[in-house]
Amino acid sequence: MRPLPQDTIAPLTEVRPPRLLPPAARPVPVLITSPHSGTDYIPDLLAQTRLPLARLRASEDSLVDQLVAGAPQLGATVLCANIPRVFCDLNRGPWELDPAMFVETLPGYCDTASPRIGQGYGTIARFAAAGDHIYGHRLRFSEAQHRIAAYWQPFHHTLRVTIESLQARFGACLLLDCHSMPRSHATDPDLVFGDAFGTSAAPALLRVAESVAAEAGLRTIRNQPYAGGYITRHYGRPEANIHAIQIEIARPLYLQRGTYQAGRGFSRIRSLIEALVARMIAEMRA
Repeated sequence: MRPLPQDTIAPLTEVRPPRLLPPAARPVPVLITSPHSGTDYIPDLLAQTRLPLARLRASEDSLVDQLVAGAPQLGATVLCANIPRVFCDLNRGPWELDPAMFVETLPGYCDTASPRIGQGYGTIARFAAAGDHIYGHRLRFSEAQHRIAAYWQPFHHTLRVTIESLQARFGACLLLDCHSMPRSHATDPDLVFGDAFGTSAAPALLRVAESVAAEAGLRTIRNQPYAGGYITRHYGRPEANIHAIQIEIARPLYLQRGTYQAGRGFSRIRSLIEALVARMIAEMRA
C-alpha cells in the first residue's frame, strides 16, 4: 500500500481547546460540529504510537472544519475539535473502551460491549483508518482517563451548553455533525445523511437536505452505511425540537487525490454546506 503523504502540521506542545466560532451575522438556531478534523499531533501523544504521522492522518476528516467555516456568516455556530480522532474519538461515548487495550481491568462503568469496540474504533481507537494497529503495547487506564477529561469532556461540555443556549433562545436547535468518508467506487454516494433511522431529526429536515444535494447534482443516501454516531444519537431529540443530522461527505469531492489539500471541488462543497444551512433555517421557520 502506497504511504499517504504527511503534509505539513504545525508543531505544538499541547492540544488546543475546541474552537467555537460564534455567529458573524444575526444568530440562527443551527450548530455545526466537526469532531474528527483535529490535527494537533503533539509529541506526548505521538510518542505512544507505533505508526508514523502519515498513517495516523488517514483517520482524519481532513479539512471538514474549513468546509463549514463559512456557516457563521449565515448566523450559525460552529464547533471544531483540535484533538486528532486517533487519540480521542469525540463521536463515541466517553467510556467506549476495549479491555484488551489496557493493562488493568476496566471499571464497570466502561462500555466494553459497544459494537464499535469490536471494530477497533472505540473512544480510544485500536486501529487507524487503514486497519493499522496504533499501539505496540497496552495502555494504562489512567491514560484513557486523562484523554477523556482533557479532550472529550471539554468538547461535549461546549456542545451541550451551546445546544441548550440555542434551544432556550429559539425554542429549537438543529445540529449538523459533519464528517468525511472514503469512496471506493464511482457509483458510491456523494453524501450520506444520517438521522439514526428516523429518530434524531424531523423527516422534513432530511428531505430538505436531500433536495439541496440533488439540486447540486450530488447523489445521496440515507443512513447507509452511516446512520449517525454518538453525537447524532445522544443529542438529537426531535420531541424537544432538537434535531441532529450526521453528514458524511465523500473525500474525492473536495480533496486532492492522495493528499490532505483542498481540491478543485472544495468551494463547491463549502457552498453546498452554506446552502444546506440556509434552506434548513427556512424549513425550521416555516
